[in-house]
Amino acid sequence: MGRGKIEMKKIENISSRRVTFSKRRSGLFKKAEELSILCDVEIGVIVFSNTDKLYKFASSNSSMEKIMDRYRGFPASSDHTSVQNVAQSLEVNALKDEVARLRQVTGRMMGKELDGLGFKELQQLEHQLTEGILSIKNKKEQVLLELLQKSNMQIEELGKKSSGGSSTVICDYKSVREEISDTSLSLGLSVATSQQKKIPKIECTSNDSGKLMILD
Repeated sequence: MGRGKIEMKKIENISSRRVTFSKRRSGLFKKAEELSILCDVEIGVIVFSNTDKLYKFASSNSSMEKIMDRYRGFPASSDHTSVQNVAQSLEVNALKDEVARLRQVTGRMMGKELDGLGFKELQQLEHQLTEGILSIKNKKEQVLLELLQKSNMQIEELGKKSSGGSSTVICDYKSVREEISDTSLSLGLSVATSQQKKIPKIECTSNDSGKLMILD
């Protein structure tokens, strides 16, 4: 009968562990010596026991000090280089995957690459687009209002500087409402949604008081 397969785990019995360590250490050194003689190579083996005792073997055609000096002066091992290459390759692949994902998201935001999406995914994409459109529209309204208010303030200043009389400029924001309505219709939003924010009228008067009147 052949030998049974030994389970690779720590030997709990201390006496058995010491016997096994002694036998296998001797076998390891013997195999290293045979390899050194048969293949004419330099071999150094260092073993520390669990009691912190040092055991070492060096091939007969060299010494442990010589082997260690040679090892320290040797360039990075091929194994180390291989590990670095694998790590770099994994990082590059991860970046490529992220770029591909971002391109897919961008394409879907533009209405492309929608094949394979289910109803819930399409609904979620639609919700994201709607939120983005509303945010952009609100910012656009804010910018337009700021521009018109700035223009009316400049007109008021000119009115103050003019001599006599008063000049009144009414800004009813008609062009702004038309712009917002056209934008909402082109984006598929309801007119009610686009009119949720009430846009005031601004009356700029260049009389003695120089008041800026805002009319609902």
